[in-house]
Amino acid sequence: MSENETNIKEEGAFYRKKFLLSIIIPGIFIFIMWLVKSLELIFGAEFTDLGILPLSFSGLPGIIFSPFVHSDVGHLFNNSIPLFLLGTALFYFYSEVALNVFILTWLITGFLVWIAGRDSWHIGASGLIYGLASFLFFSGIIRKYFRLVALSLLVVFLYGQMVWGIFPGTYKNVSWESHMLGFISGIFLAIIYRKVGPQEPVYEWMMEEEEEEKGSKNEIKEQTLGDSGEQFKDPEV
Repeated sequence: MSENETNIKEEGAFYRKKFLLSIIIPGIFIFIMWLVKSLELIFGAEFTDLGILPLSFSGLPGIIFSPFVHSDVGHLFNNSIPLFLLGTALFYFYSEVALNVFILTWLITGFLVWIAGRDSWHIGASGLIYGLASFLFFSGIIRKYFRLVALSLLVVFLYGQMVWGIFPGTYKNVSWESHMLGFISGIFLAIIYRKVGPQEPVYEWMMEEEEEEKGSKNEIKEQTLGDSGEQFKDPEV
């Protein structure tokens, strides 16, 4: 096996391992979501009171627990797929800051809903989903990194219609506050972490061009100074 083939094989193994690691936390999170719903169905229980009830002491635990509680299996299924895809994309492309962004999106969104939401129980992981989608979109744009911008466009292509969910009255019996505040949380974190994590690479040829450009400017400057110096020589007598 040639050295080139060995490098390709090692690189492929690295990216496979990175992908598998990227699905762990989103996978565990979704597993807990389904476990909670299974317990509700098996024991005939209802965990709605683990959701967020704004400005209520009893609703505070919902900041942590509400993403795991869903109204029915359809609601749970509709949240599971985008959460898995967006969560995996976050941990794959933003591995350095992914855990911080995931947890902060979860907690900030929940806290804002507790402060500003309607006087009703707010449940489900949709606020977290909107936060992750918002972060992935705006972070790619802010960083101006081609691969991340491409990811931003992919998010728009897959979930662009989600933007209507941040407006009141668009969907019945849906916490549009969670959607809107999750969306805002994602923008906030994209700005906060804009200089941390993946950045647009600087290639050698770009550095060489910059050095050549600086050299050319210095030459022009020296030539200009030399020409102006000649103009101010004392006149010959």
